[in-house]
Amino acid sequence: MTQTSYEVVKNAVEFKGPDRLPLIFDGLGRNDVHRADWNQSGACPKDKTEFKDYWGCTWMRTAEANMGQIKGHPLDDWSKLDSYQWPDPDNPRFYEGMEREFAGSQGKYVQTGIFMLLFERMQGLRGFENVLMDLIIEPEKAAMLADRIVDFDILIIENISRRFPGKIHGFEFTDDWGTENALMIDPALWREFFKPRYKKIFGAVKKAGWHVWMHSCGFVNDIIGDLIDIGLNVINLQQPRALGIEEVGARFRGKICFSSLCDIQHTLPFKNNSEIVQEASLLLKHWAAPQGGFILSDYGDGAAIGVPIEKKQIMFDAFIRADPYKDLTPGKN
Repeated sequence: MTQTSYEVVKNAVEFKGPDRLPLIFDGLGRNDVHRADWNQSGACPKDKTEFKDYWGCTWMRTAEANMGQIKGHPLDDWSKLDSYQWPDPDNPRFYEGMEREFAGSQGKYVQTGIFMLLFERMQGLRGFENVLMDLIIEPEKAAMLADRIVDFDILIIENISRRFPGKIHGFEFTDDWGTENALMIDPALWREFFKPRYKKIFGAVKKAGWHVWMHSCGFVNDIIGDLIDIGLNVINLQQPRALGIEEVGARFRGKICFSSLCDIQHTLPFKNNSEIVQEASLLLKHWAAPQGGFILSDYGDGAAIGVPIEKKQIMFDAFIRADPYKDLTPGKN
């Protein structure tokens, strides 16, 4: 019997044998995952050049296609802390109308999440350089800020879970941690400061009965094992060449589910069709385990990175042809 979209994704995440490659590929009209969001404000809307999110961070964007960038940090000076208005996770406005987000989710894997979960939210509030300095010279204040964010995140998770029991399967968040060749901070400091806080958030997600999904750009090899240790189920990596396809596969294949695609910086914008096809096969060979562990996940804004839809189609077709799970249907083992 053919698996539903929900079963395909769940079985890939849990290494229980999907009967085909799971897909998150809206650009070509194929998506096994349905997104149900609360009323969080994300990046700068396309129709605005300036925008203030619910944390009080001011986003600005140019006329070029982009998500914008935070230029106004409400806590860029600690003297502003006393007058800062913390967002209230119990505010009913955050959840108004969320029930409508489930329309069309029948048979699909349903996902919710938080944009800029912890490290990125700290940056939004304080500024990138300030956060890095805080971790060294103001560790107590950095800890206070991080803990306030963690508490907010956990209450959002608990509120959504209580309002929509049994309707959500996965929790996805963003926190970019890598430069092109290293973690942004010393891995030892990451383990001391951030790992226990992520563990606390992941615990709330698990208590809700959801899988934990993380997007993180750059070279994050040094912390993938730690993230696995504290319960991360799916990691979205869009620069597999930067991480090293063979290295990552050798260390983590079968231990975590990869949500990925051909490299969005080195391969898709610049390589020819043959090289794209070869990389698709290489990724499945090294990252997909026999009973699951790989989801083909598109990078949404192909135009922004110079990737025409025709190239995406070449990549998509290559993954489908090399699908390692198509023979896992009953009777074919």
